[in-house]
Amino acid sequence: MVYIAMLVIGFFSSFIGSIAGLGGGIIFVPGVLLLAETLSFFSWVTPQNVVGMSLLVMIFTGFSSTYTYLKYKRVDLKSGALFLTGSIPGSLTGVFINRYLQEDSFQLYFGILMVVISLMFFVKQNEMNPLLKTNKGIKRVFYLNNVPFSYRYPISPALIISYAVGLCSGLFGIGGGSLMVPAMILLFGFPAKVAAPTSMFMIFISSSVSSIAHISLGHIVWEYVWFFIPGAWIGGTAGAIVSQRLRGSTIEWILRILMIIIGARLIWDGYANL
Repeated sequence: MVYIAMLVIGFFSSFIGSIAGLGGGIIFVPGVLLLAETLSFFSWVTPQNVVGMSLLVMIFTGFSSTYTYLKYKRVDLKSGALFLTGSIPGSLTGVFINRYLQEDSFQLYFGILMVVISLMFFVKQNEMNPLLKTNKGIKRVFYLNNVPFSYRYPISPALIISYAVGLCSGLFGIGGGSLMVPAMILLFGFPAKVAAPTSMFMIFISSSVSSIAHISLGHIVWEYVWFFIPGAWIGGTAGAIVSQRLRGSTIEWILRILMIIIGARLIWDGYANL
């Protein structure tokens, strides 16, 4: 029963993460923390190993969904590569800071981050027009089903935001997509159908780098992580396929409600135990 729960968490986190380009850590980390509170089998869980395992699992999520998205030609590889130059150093910084977090403070900070991320989905793109109307930086024209989409982003802000996203990824094991996707859509004018796949490509690369750092620090519990990976692989592929058929607004509302509920629960648990 416990191993089935691991497979389900791996699948569900990757399925939701792949659809919205979040990577799955935003579901995986609180899911494992919840199991640790309710089942003695998960007494081995610490902020360090749950983050390390989340990032390791997201390698498979990122690869399976990126492979599928590449077949649909929806990944902006050039923009993703540029953002990675900021997010990879940020993720390594996050791994370093993660070593000093205690479980109670980790839950509190992670819960606050989830609530903040959920609120970002309520911001409308037209409210960010001053940033979207920049005439500087890199201009991209991306074709979806032979329809051109044009967007532009300034290099320095893009790198700073990417670094901050990478830091949160290495620190909390969320993959960074939960922050990068809203940033790409709201600040830089990316179409949602391009932002999510490009985010999954970034998650695949940055999670690989962060995982190496966590492995070197001994944060991976190898006898358990293998039970999450099969579900993550299937969920990542299925999510990329399903995303072709779902309305973006439906996905956003599901994520808003889910993240607010989980975030509030983590804040309550973390604050009560401080």
